[in-house]
Amino acid sequence: MEGAQENPAESNSSVLRSEEPARGPEVLPPEESEGCARSLEAAPKKLCGYLSKFGGKGPIRGWKSRWFFYDEKKRRLYYSRTAQDANPLDSIDLSSAVFDCKADAEEGTFEIKTPSRIITLKAATKQVMLYWLQQLQMKRWELHNSPPAPPAVPDATLAGNGPALRLELEQEEAELDGFLCPVQTPPGLVGVAAASQPAPAVPSALQNISLKHLGTEIQNTMYNIRGNRQAQGTGHGPPGEESPLSEEPQRAEQPLPSDPSTPDAADSPKPIPKSSLTANLIQKAKRQHNTFPLFAEGLTRSRTAQEKAVALEQQVLVLTKELKSQKELVRILHKALEAAQQEKRASSAYLAGEDKDRLELVRHQVRQIAELGRRLEALEQERESLAQTASLQEQQVQELQRHVQLLMDKNQAKQQVICKLSEQVTQNFMHPPPRPSVPPGPGDKGFLSQQEKMEHLKDDIEAYRTQNGFLNSEIHQVTKIWRRVAEKERALLMKCAYLQAKNCQVESKYLAGLRRLQEAMGGEASECAELLRQLTQEALQWEAREASAEDAELSPVSEYDEYGFLTVPNYEVEDLKLLAKIQALEVHSHHLLAHEAVERPLRERWAALGELTPSVELKQLLRAGVPREHRPRVWRWLVHLRVQHLWSPGRYQELLSRGQVHEHPAARQIELDLNRTFPNNKHFTCPSSSFPDKLRRVLLAFSWQNPTIGYCQGLNRLAAIALLVLEEEECAFWCLVAIVETIMPADYYSKTLTSSQADQRVLQDLLLEKLPRLMAHLAQHRVDLSFITFNWFLVVFADSLISNILLRVWDAFLYEGTKVIFRYALAIFKYNEEEILRLHDGLEIYQYLRLFTKTICNSQKLINIAFNDMNPFPMKQLRQLRTAHRERLEAELRELERLKAEYLETRNSQAPAVPEGCASEDEGEGEA
Repeated sequence: MEGAQENPAESNSSVLRSEEPARGPEVLPPEESEGCARSLEAAPKKLCGYLSKFGGKGPIRGWKSRWFFYDEKKRRLYYSRTAQDANPLDSIDLSSAVFDCKADAEEGTFEIKTPSRIITLKAATKQVMLYWLQQLQMKRWELHNSPPAPPAVPDATLAGNGPALRLELEQEEAELDGFLCPVQTPPGLVGVAAASQPAPAVPSALQNISLKHLGTEIQNTMYNIRGNRQAQGTGHGPPGEESPLSEEPQRAEQPLPSDPSTPDAADSPKPIPKSSLTANLIQKAKRQHNTFPLFAEGLTRSRTAQEKAVALEQQVLVLTKELKSQKELVRILHKALEAAQQEKRASSAYLAGEDKDRLELVRHQVRQIAELGRRLEALEQERESLAQTASLQEQQVQELQRHVQLLMDKNQAKQQVICKLSEQVTQNFMHPPPRPSVPPGPGDKGFLSQQEKMEHLKDDIEAYRTQNGFLNSEIHQVTKIWRRVAEKERALLMKCAYLQAKNCQVESKYLAGLRRLQEAMGGEASECAELLRQLTQEALQWEAREASAEDAELSPVSEYDEYGFLTVPNYEVEDLKLLAKIQALEVHSHHLLAHEAVERPLRERWAALGELTPSVELKQLLRAGVPREHRPRVWRWLVHLRVQHLWSPGRYQELLSRGQVHEHPAARQIELDLNRTFPNNKHFTCPSSSFPDKLRRVLLAFSWQNPTIGYCQGLNRLAAIALLVLEEEECAFWCLVAIVETIMPADYYSKTLTSSQADQRVLQDLLLEKLPRLMAHLAQHRVDLSFITFNWFLVVFADSLISNILLRVWDAFLYEGTKVIFRYALAIFKYNEEEILRLHDGLEIYQYLRLFTKTICNSQKLINIAFNDMNPFPMKQLRQLRTAHRERLEAELRELERLKAEYLETRNSQAPAVPEGCASEDEGEGEA
């Protein structure tokens, strides 16, 4: 039976194939043609149509008719002379374009403004203009909210991004509706249907030709001539019928004849299914000849090779999807197999275990079940509460909707009253009551002119209202696009900073590895040692990283920091050079990682602080650190708070003039210490810098301000830090006065340094209390910490910490006082406690303590230790310890003075005696 049924079909198909060359394209059955039409109608509408473009030069400058088309794949707006042209004349990038329409311009005129040019266009009607403007806005929004799909797999990308993109476009349309009502699609003037309409007429054919794109014009003309000749050669209609160009839209709606040479047509006797025909037609409608997409007129120019390519592309897409589904199935089966194996291992372990282990496992499961039950009950309660809240919200929404409806009804009633009154007024104006026939006088003529002006003003008001609504929508969308671009830029900068920090960490690990290899190789002379030496020298060489003006400003590792300190100290020992480079990389990586998470919120808090007043909030902000742009202002306020009872106008200049008249005894020592102040800072080592002269004047003025101290070694570094931050000499002078005379205890910088020595003993007691394990380790190896810490207190860590951490210490020190020094001293030892405990030789410990403060790179960790881990830290305890140790130290000094006086008295009471055999000095002089 099946074979009997197939034979007639084969004969019919062969007859049909033999008749195909003799007749036109095969006509689909009605149901198939309806299916094709439905599929084409379901396809998204194309943004295309004829517009007039203003351009040209000289005598041919004017309006030119152009066919505009938006390409969804390339995301650009193309235009050509006619819809039948194969190649576009030019394109417009909408990603950075803005749109504008002017009320005082000709009707239908609008502009597209890009960074490189301004395109003036004119539509046939005002409705068409508003339609184009709204559609271009939506295309621009779509362009900024969805990345361009890869050309290889467009369908999969659109399928994944389609719902989210449509939702965002619907939201944007709803927002724009508040500014300008959506414009209906003008029938016959836009879309694919407009391609079948004749191009708008122009005064002359030459004026419509683009001389700027003359080559493209010639190519399009030759292409159209060749296409018309081929259409005339293949056409079989009578001479009286329409031209092939006018018949192309009707041909586009019919399926193209199948190729008898294809394998499917030769082997399969069955007709092509309706779905494949529909897909084939849609694929042909979407296909492009080159850069410019074709329309319905171009379907008649299809070739058999195109049909083959479309069929093969469909097969490739189907096979690709099947392959992906098979891979996904294999992956799921692998996961299921792994889960089954894991469950099997757990079961075998459970069966192999003892009864006690099984019982414990069962109890654990029971506890988990009970915990999950409690969580389920809590979630149920939360769900019930949320449901109640939702019902209340719905009731409120319904009430608000009723209220809104009431307001809308009132508004509608008012509008109806206004319309009726307006109609009455218009009727009264248009149909005035009958008057006696009197010739029109000057008053009547004035009335008519005023009425005509009112009509013109109404038209102008309507035009300006439309322009205002569109411009508001344009400003709204451009603002949103700018915000999104700014967010993307910020995200990219954060990502770049993160990657740069990771790169610094990798470089640091590489250098640390080189250092360990150096230590392991020792002084061996071999090829490996020579290679290691070369790698180390290359790593230590500085590479300047200057970003170009077009690149994003990241923050490369520079040679100097923002205050002029060397980021990589210039040590003479090669091992220390490598260690310094590692330290610089680690500091930079920590700074980059903490910039967005810590620095940016801190800057925002300081920017919003306003006027400075003593408070708990200010104390917390100072402990966290002051941003560089706010630090000079904050330090001036802190210094003024300390020295307002000592300050007097003109005091600094008076002290400088006194130093010019008389030279201070400490001037020579000050001059010697100037060259030793911060040799790692470019502001004090550069010969052309003005900072050494400023520092000299500040120190001389202070020596006259406080004659009891005059000058003490260490004051130069305190004044130098103040100069680097405040930059003004007088501010730095008063900052030095505030530190020495109001913050530090008395006699801190005297000749005996009594208070300084007492603070070292106080620090020993606090270390015994806070870090007993470390102190026991140091006592075991007879390490005296005062050799290291005495300078910390004398110059407030100026020589010890890197500038990023040092200035944060000073931020809190200028506000809270010397208590901050003790906090940070304890925090430094806590920070490096484990590294010190690993050392078991006194000399190694001293060498490590000499440089270990420079290895601290995580400022946030150190601040957290100082102000959180060291608590409680009462000031009362600090004062008691200081008083006790100061009394004990003064007693020791008095005892020392007493012993010294006794020794001198005993020495003076004894007559000088010359030992036997030794000649006296007098005898030697007499003989001479």
